[in-house]
Amino acid sequence: MMRRILGVLCGLGLSLQAAPRPNIIVILTDDQGYGDLGCNGGGKHKVVTPHIDQMAKEGARLTNFYVAAAICTPSRAALMTGCYPKRIDMSDGVNLACDEKGLNPSEITIAELAQLNGYKTGMFGKWHLGDQPEFLPMNQGFEEFFGLPYSHDIHPFHGNQKKYNFPPLPLLEGEKVIELEPDADYLTKRITERAVGFIEKHKEEPFFMYVAHPLPHRPIHASPPFMEDLPETIQKGLKEENGTINYKLRDNLYSRAIAEVDWSVGQILEALEKQGIDENTFVLFTSDNGPKLGSSGKLTGGKGSILEGGMRVPTVVRWPQGIPAGKDNDEVMTAMDIFPTMASLMGGEVPQDRVIDGKDVSETLTAGASSPHEFFFYYDKNKMGGVRWMHWKLRMSKGKPVLVDLNMDVAEKQNVAKNHPEIVEQLKTAMQEFDRQITSEIRPAGYVENPQILTLDQ
Repeated sequence: MMRRILGVLCGLGLSLQAAPRPNIIVILTDDQGYGDLGCNGGGKHKVVTPHIDQMAKEGARLTNFYVAAAICTPSRAALMTGCYPKRIDMSDGVNLACDEKGLNPSEITIAELAQLNGYKTGMFGKWHLGDQPEFLPMNQGFEEFFGLPYSHDIHPFHGNQKKYNFPPLPLLEGEKVIELEPDADYLTKRITERAVGFIEKHKEEPFFMYVAHPLPHRPIHASPPFMEDLPETIQKGLKEENGTINYKLRDNLYSRAIAEVDWSVGQILEALEKQGIDENTFVLFTSDNGPKLGSSGKLTGGKGSILEGGMRVPTVVRWPQGIPAGKDNDEVMTAMDIFPTMASLMGGEVPQDRVIDGKDVSETLTAGASSPHEFFFYYDKNKMGGVRWMHWKLRMSKGKPVLVDLNMDVAEKQNVAKNHPEIVEQLKTAMQEFDRQITSEIRPAGYVENPQILTLDQ
């Protein structure tokens, strides 16, 4: 695998870097809303996140950080490749079990970029970019993988069993299925233990680690230490599940799932300090899209929406040697920027043979430089839905333009399109031109014939 990566990328004029660079950790949650951090207000569930809040004090909150899609698979594809999902044909929905489609192995992922630059790579958690061997993390640049191929609700107890008939949920070690229907109450704990072990194992060499928690996506789970003092009615209901999943009942556990994710962040930061490498480790905490159950805080909208609450996500970054502590960063940045920013931090370069939509925001993070983004485009699956330019956001609603000034109206309540027709026309043109360009240059997703169910017998 590494030989293939080196052959491809060295052919692009890229080279391995011998000099040590910061370790890089990306922690991604699933369906966590902008308001679902203590430092962002705590949301309607009044979540408490002391470790992430402390991380913000020692680093920065990124208050205008966007994902490229408001649902799982497209958002994660953009994170991995630095590209809008439509550009890489990964924008039309989420991958399911035994899916013929996945992230094309010809795409260069941030893990492959890290390997090229001499970094050890590990992923722990939810992948959701294809469950066939060609698409799994071990064939996309990760040297270690422990986790799920897709969301933990893609199992026989899915909330809509009449519509879906999913096989048992597989838990993988590398490419091998090691369990079916793992106890989801313990997923956060097990993922965290593997992440801490990876840090201990690679403390003497640069590493990139991707921790993708399956929670707080429904159905909600938490391990026993975070389930104490539950109301008796909930305890009784959980005992009566009897091998099924009571989605509605488990919705009451939302704040507890967030608390365990926060505990996990604390364990990772503690491990970095214990190994003496926390000062030069870049840690980014964010979510894949807005909330299904949680809170968007001051924003409107949630998962699946191109309103701010669907695509502006809770984000905190910490790097003591590089990022000033305790100051919010309000510049526009995106999950797609992680790819070129990692290249910069590692001393490498982005590939020159393909379009990468993300921008290097290293100076925006470390030196207070302005955002390199002129526009950020909001896509609703394959459809262009809106654009942000400076503090203006234009989106189309039932064919009519809705223009809002996000500095004055972050909840998007006041349509001022009639007051600024010239801005409306300017932004409509920008949307049309970009969508024409990206539509003409779509790179194909990966496909396999006769996809197979992942099982212990494989």
